[in-house]
Amino acid sequence: MTTGDILSSLMFLTFILLIFTGFPVAWVLGGLAVLFTAIGIVARIDLGLDVNVDWAYTSLTVDRIWDIMNNWVLVALPLFVFMGLMLDRSGVAHNLMHNFAKVFGRVRGGLAVTVALIGIMLAASTGIIGASVVLLALLGLPIMLQQGYQAELATGTVCAVGTLGILVPPSIMLVLMADRLAMSVGDLFLGALLPGLMLGVLFISYILIISYLKPELAPVPDDAPTVDAKLLLQVFISVLPPAGLILAVLGSIFFGIATPTEAAGVGAFGATLLAVMNHQLNSTMLSEVVRETTKTTAYIFAIFLGATAFSVVLRGLGGDELIEGMLKGLPFGPTGIIVSILFMTFLLGFFLDWIEITLIILPLVSPVVLDLGFNLVWFTVLFAVCLQTSFLTPPVGFAIFYLKGVAPDGISVSTIYRGVVPFVLIQLVALGLIFVWEDLVLWLPSKAY
Repeated sequence: MTTGDILSSLMFLTFILLIFTGFPVAWVLGGLAVLFTAIGIVARIDLGLDVNVDWAYTSLTVDRIWDIMNNWVLVALPLFVFMGLMLDRSGVAHNLMHNFAKVFGRVRGGLAVTVALIGIMLAASTGIIGASVVLLALLGLPIMLQQGYQAELATGTVCAVGTLGILVPPSIMLVLMADRLAMSVGDLFLGALLPGLMLGVLFISYILIISYLKPELAPVPDDAPTVDAKLLLQVFISVLPPAGLILAVLGSIFFGIATPTEAAGVGAFGATLLAVMNHQLNSTMLSEVVRETTKTTAYIFAIFLGATAFSVVLRGLGGDELIEGMLKGLPFGPTGIIVSILFMTFLLGFFLDWIEITLIILPLVSPVVLDLGFNLVWFTVLFAVCLQTSFLTPPVGFAIFYLKGVAPDGISVSTIYRGVVPFVLIQLVALGLIFVWEDLVLWLPSKAY
């Protein structure tokens, strides 16, 4: 191994170890970039070792950061965050929960199915995992527990369905991925739509099957109302506002009417309008949404800047060539290499957040994927589905801790862990289906363009 290989390996391992200190990730990334820049300069100038990092090379970081902050595509991020937070506080989900629960009340597992359907609609209109999980937990979890649902099934449903927002467009993760790989956001949105909906259908199918096989897990309430035309009309009316918002945002992107940034503005305005229509908008609520949007956006961009500096130095030390050589040297063939990348991503999801993996790992492995002749849109959606499991896997399963923070007394972390296991397995099944059936990803973009 060369000096650069040793330093790049040490840099990456140091990053993994420092994550467990609890120190802010953005400062860890930026600090390591500065530290290993200094080490690289000393190794090159003072020790005469073969290292490409010097002051002239490191100055590229300034240009890269400027490109990020000057990128109009990333303007969509705060707008989509605002849209999701505003929609969560607009009262739309509460109306949907109230009406859907009546329709599916006589179906075994109907309350869990109701939570799943609302989660799918939230996923297609928010993309904020924390907000979705908390909202579904507050609306659906107490009702399911009161009706005698098994705690594992109830909590697992809330956690798993709440994570769909990171995959189903408009997804802030897909926006970041498109930016890092210089891809079309519209292509990724179209490619992820069918896999995201398929995953939602698999969740609902599991709930119905397990409720039928083990009725004691999801008993039917005794006071479930009879479904009639009036009730169906109420449900239809409650579905129209979020469906209209989804159509306005995604439809304008898919049909080429608006760019993702413009569509994000439409979505932010539409979510605010829904809050006005439901008499939920006031100065306090607006202030909270703006403050949370600012905090979330600042968190993402801070990691973005730290990861940019980290990546520049890592590449200068030869880290990208080292990883490419290691992957191509695997004795598995092209398909086996893709499986190895996904397996590595799945394992990293136990310890790292999706943002770090997206900003650091994805740009390093994507050149290998292209060299092997695979479609990058297909692989990126596979990568996104794999990353979705990181919200459910311990010890850093954020959806689990979001739920624990608002769960009723008596719901332990171990209960939630047991509840999410079947849904993690379902996600792996979905990952396998996408892997062997590329048209799940590529069919819609091919028809749209």
